[in-house]
Parts: sequence; structure tokens; C-alpha cells
Amino acid sequence: MKTINRVAAIFFIFTFLVSFSSVSQELPSLKGRKVLITWGGWDGHEPKQCVDILVPWLKAEGAEVEVFNNLDKYTDKEYMDKVDLIIQTFTMSNITGPQEKGLLEAIKNGCGIAGWHGGLGDAFRQNTEYQFMVGGQWVAHPGGVIDYKVNIIDKNDPVTKGLSDFIMHSEQYYMHVDPNVKVLVTTTFSGDHADWIDGCVMPVVWKKTYGKGRVFYSSLGHVASDFNVPEALEILKRGIRWASASKYESKEKWVTPVY
Repeated sequence: MKTINRVAAIFFIFTFLVSFSSVSQELPSLKGRKVLITWGGWDGHEPKQCVDILVPWLKAEGAEVEVFNNLDKYTDKEYMDKVDLIIQTFTMSNITGPQEKGLLEAIKNGCGIAGWHGGLGDAFRQNTEYQFMVGGQWVAHPGGVIDYKVNIIDKNDPVTKGLSDFIMHSEQYYMHVDPNVKVLVTTTFSGDHADWIDGCVMPVVWKKTYGKGRVFYSSLGHVASDFNVPEALEILKRGIRWASASKYESKEKWVTPVY
């Protein structure tokens, strides 16, 4: 029996890796991409620890990575014009007028941006144009850290292809979401902690554009250990690769974004 189980496990892992390899070929390469990472804001989201998970992978993929724990580079137009992708994790905090202008102009001109949880979806609460760019804003996480199911609703997009539904033990984000986004992953609220939202289906992962720039967001990743869930980390990595190609691939079109 143990031998059978071992063979079954090996077969599952092999199938899993083959599937990921196939999907990998559909996504843009990070080789040679210039990546700017900015981190800071509220320490409770462990921005530095999360960045430390991504940097070795980005470099192994061939990306040219620079990391800053401030937003000052956003005001350097010459620098920003050369960046292919911004990865930002900067929960709450503030952004100056020149910093916001530099960030948004870079994305409109074709730089991609990718982020997760509060680092992108709960940053700079007073800046509505920034929220327009992201495509959503956090407003609540009923029950705090709980167990909840994550549902893959787009089985064909390379960011989610081959992945199955999974369970998170984390904050289940309730967000105000732009209807003009392509939703790939959702979650459904039980109503246990706020009965008036029982059955509400909420976007968890989406893609969109802002100007010429690709925008990728995942609400998964409250703390660094959340990325011990393989699907959560894989979705983020795939989204990063997709967002990195704004300047090199044509804009995707979706006529009826539905969530």
C-alpha cells in the first residue's frame, strides 16, 4: 500500500510540474526585464519579508532588480521611463503629489505594475486616481484571519491555468472593485461574521490595464507565510510575469468582464 501511495504521489508531482512547465511557455519571460520594487508602509503586512521571497526568484528568472524602501524613484522620470515592471507593497501610508504623478505616468506609458493584498490594494487611501489604476480598494476583512476557500473561475488564462480551488487561512478581503477588470479568482463570503454579505462573491485576483500599462492584483498575502500556500505564490509569480510585458506585447481585450 505504501508503495502504491508513493507511486501515486510521484505521478501527481510529475503531472503538476509538466502542467506548470506548459503554462510557463505561455507567459512572458522576465529575462532582461528592469524591475523596480518599492516596499514600506504598515509593518504588519511584512513587506520586507515578502519582498525577500520574490527577489531571489526574479533574479533567477533573469530580471534586473532594484529594491527601495521608499517611493522616491517614482519622481525620477528618466529612471521610470526605463522600468518594465513595478512591484509595490506599501500598505496605507502616504504618497506625495509628484510621486503619484510619476508612478501613474509611468504605467500609462507602458510600465506594468503588480502587487498583492494591502501593499497595492490598500495603499494611499486618499488617492482616488491611484485606486482607479489598481482597480479596487480594500474596505474590510470580516472575521479577521479565518479559513476560506479560493475559487479559480478562469481556467484558460495563463495566470490560473492548471490550478485548482484551494483553502487559505488568512484575511478574506472585502473590496470595492472596478467592474472593468478581468477577474480570474474569487471567494464567497459565508455571512458568519457579517450576515448581510452572506453569499457575496468577491474578486480575489484580477488583471486590467491603465493607459498602456498592465496591472495585476491579488488580495492573497496578508503575511509572508501565506505564500507557503503553493497556489498563492504561483498565481503571484505568473501575474508578475504577465504584467512585465506591457511594452512588448499587445493589449489584451475582454469585452464583458464579469464577476
